[in-house]
Formats: sequence, C-alpha cells, structure tokens
Amino acid sequence: MQTISKDNPVQTVITTFETSPGTCQDLLDALTGAYNDFISKQPGFIAASLHVNDAQTRIANYSQWTRREDFQAMLRSDEMRARNRKINDLCRSFEPVMYDVAASFG
Repeated sequence: MQTISKDNPVQTVITTFETSPGTCQDLLDALTGAYNDFISKQPGFIAASLHVNDAQTRIANYSQWTRREDFQAMLRSDEMRARNRKINDLCRSFEPVMYDVAASFG
C-alpha cells in the first residue's frame, strides 16, 4: 500500500505519458500488463497507480520503491527495456522522474 508522507523514506517516481484518445486504452493496457506481469514482482517495488485525464491524452503513473536503485535496476532490465520500446510506440513521449515528498496533506 502506498503512503504519501515526507517521513516515509521511499523513492517516489512519477511518469507522465503523452498519448491520444485513439491509443490511450492500448497504452493503459500495456502499462497494466507491465505492472501485473513484471514490475510489481521486482525487488523494492511497493505500489503504483495509473491515472488518465478526461481527454485521454495523458496518463500519469505514480509509483513507490524501497530505494532508487531498485527502480533503476527494474528500468534497466532486458524485460523492461523491451516493454518500453512497445510503450514508446503507443505514445508521443514519456518521462519517469524521481521525486522526494516535500509535504503531504490529508
């Protein structure tokens, strides 16, 4: 379970994908498959969520990892590199960015 807190010592990764209404569901299916079949089984994975905007032109992915090295190892694996090539074909661009939680509310 994800916990968004400044005091939670985890690595947060937010990835945004630019897509189109015509490929949004295909991209969402590819991302869901990647999480179900591979990413969620990697060392250090804690949790993730996928968000789609109303226009179906952007997908945001929020994930948490025990350590940044765990995320980087998953991203550099042969399996994920192959999946990312297919994901790249379904969107205009995507960019994973590592963040530290500066503050949380609620």
